[in-house]
Amino acid sequence: MTLNIRDDEVDGVMEQLDKFLTYVDNLKGVDTTDIEPTTYALKMQNVFRADEVKPSLSREAALSNAPLQEDGYFKVPRVLEA
Repeated sequence: MTLNIRDDEVDGVMEQLDKFLTYVDNLKGVDTTDIEPTTYALKMQNVFRADEVKPSLSREAALSNAPLQEDGYFKVPRVLEA
């Protein structure tokens, strides 16, 4: 693989690459002996809630401003081929 860098970009790219490599070298110095591998930097938790029936709009109210409706449902353009 080859990087095509214009002559007028070489200095800027070299500076960015130097900063990146310095950062990677700094990371190599971090002791991670007792650190468990993780996928996320922040603690993840289940954000799902219980599925509970609650008062809502009537079907007529929900459809009252729909540009298209058919048989009591929103009608939308087809997005998948049959």
